[in-house]
Amino acid sequence: MATYYWAVTCLFLIPATVYASWIDSTEKRVPNWLNAGIALTGFLVQALFFGWAGLADGALGLLVGLGLLIGPWLIYGMGAGDVKLMAAIGVWFGPMMTFVAFCVGGILGGLIATVMILWSGRFWYAFANTQVIMKKFLSPKLLFSEFGSAHSFGESSQLLPYGVPLTAGSVIILIGQTFSWWAL
Repeated sequence: MATYYWAVTCLFLIPATVYASWIDSTEKRVPNWLNAGIALTGFLVQALFFGWAGLADGALGLLVGLGLLIGPWLIYGMGAGDVKLMAAIGVWFGPMMTFVAFCVGGILGGLIATVMILWSGRFWYAFANTQVIMKKFLSPKLLFSEFGSAHSFGESSQLLPYGVPLTAGSVIILIGQTFSWWAL
């Protein structure tokens, strides 16, 4: 039964998240209708394959996906569409696999950001922006303000559409799970 579940998950989730990433990279947003569709379809498929246990696993995955990225959103470090995308992926993955996919996506995001910084020659801008972000973290008054937000840096930074590394990390983990490279 689980083998069929992961096959269905691949058939739906890979195209849906790649599409979300494409929109994120071109429009710098992930539409609510797409995130809602991914989540609702995930709940439906979870229920069809695993009943109430699948719905519970999907709900926990959604909460983990939301919980992992709500902090960066609250401090204006990323867009809400990326948060909702990870939550929607969580419905399909359940809590543990969502956490691992987030970690892999975070590592990929760091690597992509480093390449973007080096490729564009913006190392000193990135260094200065990091100083601003550190000031933000050290001041309770500034922490939840737009000071040092992703959009506040303007031309001194390149925004990374975070749906791209989140999708890449999720697809890597999904393919590994589908082909039993590991058991999460």
